[in-house]
Amino acid sequence: MCGIVGYVGPRAPLDVLIPGLRRLEYRGYDSAGVGVVVDGRVAVVKKEGPLQRLEAALEGSGLDGAPAAAGAVCTGLGHTRWATHGRPSDENAHPHTNEDGTLAVVHNGIIENDAELRRELEVRGHVFRSETDTEVVAHLVEEFYGPGGAAEGDLAAAVRLALRRLKGAYAFVIISAREPGRIVVVRQSSPLIIGLGEGEAFAASGIPALLPYTRRMIALNDGEMADLRPDRVVITTFDGTPVRHEPFTVDWNEEQAEKGGFPHFMLKEIHEQPEVWRQTLRRRLLEDGTVDVTETGLMGGPAAVVRRIAIAACGTAYHAGLVGKTLFERWARIPVDADLASEFRYRDPLVGPDTLTIVISQSGETADTLAAMRAAKERGSRTLAIVNVVGSTIAREADAVFYTHAGPEIAVASTKAYTTQILALALLALAFARERGTLDGAQARALGRELQRLPVLAEAALAAEPAVRAHARRLAQHEDVFFIGRGLDYAAAMEAQLKLKEISYIHAEAYAAGELKHGTLALVTDGVPVVAIATQPPLLDKTISNIREVQARGAWVIGVATSGEGRVGGVPVGGGAGVGAAAAASGKTAAAVAGTAASGAAVNAAAEADWAPTAPALSGVVEDVIAVPATHPFLQPVLTAIPLQLLAYYAAVERGHNVDKPRNLAKSVTVE
Repeated sequence: MCGIVGYVGPRAPLDVLIPGLRRLEYRGYDSAGVGVVVDGRVAVVKKEGPLQRLEAALEGSGLDGAPAAAGAVCTGLGHTRWATHGRPSDENAHPHTNEDGTLAVVHNGIIENDAELRRELEVRGHVFRSETDTEVVAHLVEEFYGPGGAAEGDLAAAVRLALRRLKGAYAFVIISAREPGRIVVVRQSSPLIIGLGEGEAFAASGIPALLPYTRRMIALNDGEMADLRPDRVVITTFDGTPVRHEPFTVDWNEEQAEKGGFPHFMLKEIHEQPEVWRQTLRRRLLEDGTVDVTETGLMGGPAAVVRRIAIAACGTAYHAGLVGKTLFERWARIPVDADLASEFRYRDPLVGPDTLTIVISQSGETADTLAAMRAAKERGSRTLAIVNVVGSTIAREADAVFYTHAGPEIAVASTKAYTTQILALALLALAFARERGTLDGAQARALGRELQRLPVLAEAALAAEPAVRAHARRLAQHEDVFFIGRGLDYAAAMEAQLKLKEISYIHAEAYAAGELKHGTLALVTDGVPVVAIATQPPLLDKTISNIREVQARGAWVIGVATSGEGRVGGVPVGGGAGVGAAAAASGKTAAAVAGTAASGAAVNAAAEADWAPTAPALSGVVEDVIAVPATHPFLQPVLTAIPLQLLAYYAAVERGHNVDKPRNLAKSVTVE
């Protein structure tokens, strides 16, 4: 889960390494370090704690690595760490070196046989300075690379020999002062990107680190390594077989990876949702509401043979999968199992050629999700990946890919990636329903037009921010919070409680509201906050009964309900004219958002459910109500997420926490 940057070329290395690490700090932030080839050695500076401590240590160090003469080449690497082996400390920070400091390595992943290798190397006289598994790599490569070694003086050959002994999941970058102007990079189950410049080359564990310098990139596959020099890049398999990659061009701009004036990336990403939803829906929804997902290659023959769907994902992506389960079952009438990816393999899942396995991951590198997908493929299941990062491992290995196009998500707590995952599942479920004839053309198009309305409704939902902030201020004073809901509101509650505890460190739990009397009520006492999500009209009366149960025990209840022709933050929402008013208030015309004229009756027929607003009924039951714009009940979770994300964000801010970098967590979970 660590951030890696490597550079070889004419620039001063720190001018690349430090900004690159700053863009990757979301991947790990318990320590950071750099190594630069200077005067026949690799000069290393590393510090426990956030990147700022490393930057302070570098001031006045002279470690700028600037070329001594025109045409000279500089070589360096950097790392920001999320600890797996060894506590956060200066000694355990990367880079790690051999004894004489002429060779240095930075690493993301886990070396599973490090203890065995360490014992062998110590017997042969190697001296270790850290508790990490990574240091083993430096000493093992030195065994082959140093004087008398089997690959003496050839760094790439020495790395290739060392790889025969390594077990685990890893990506690493290694440099040697004996061969300045050369970097060797390796990828096995952890992400690694190569950037191609003019007379320079880059490596990183994430695309944002390289955007200021190049848009031409190559994503290494598992079992591949690359020899990087300023004028050429040679890619091979671990056994030396040449591999040819066509570079791809990244169309993200640098501003997308910056905060854009917001105090935190998380708040910026919450506010980006209306626009990124448009990106997700663009070209996949025709003007009349028809869904087009031909990019997946699943329509026609493949869809016809699907008898079951298995969804596997972790954390927030799993909660999106719970919403997807309902959409596929209710619209396409396909039975769906939704599993935590970390559990999927171990229950011997009953998947086969008639099963479509859908895996969901923002990064496309989540280790458990990747393993689940591979297990499904081994059993003959066709696989579909819903991912955000183009060129990621899951995207490359899946049989079909559906990109969410959410752009870079820097904050550790996922927001826009989660909601775009739900939109992706909705589009796919509608396409399957139309293909299978479980919805007729008019019903499917009406639901498609309702999808088209969502970006405008998201802007209306964001207008409730001041009211949500006021609730968060009070919520932040508590140490326990319960979230309850029924049906899709329960799925929304699960995601809401995860967001709150991830970043505010308030203990939060989600319960199906009907389960309260089966044990949870024992924990509800006077003043305990309960967030009751009640956006599903057919379940409203039942949910209100559950709210009264917690009120009778003295709970403080915040209701989350839908507003139809009422107002949210001063912006009218709901069907018909309400949507037009919301569009006008956001600076857009209704005509700019295709399909805003979708009639409630048509959508109602598609779902066999009333979708009247729920806020009026709830306002007579609880004093504090967060109103959310109303949409079709099955699409409601995507809008409900916005105020609940804001609630978690402002509660964390009120408690003074680092919102973007919650303790003990990292963005891309590339180890089990």
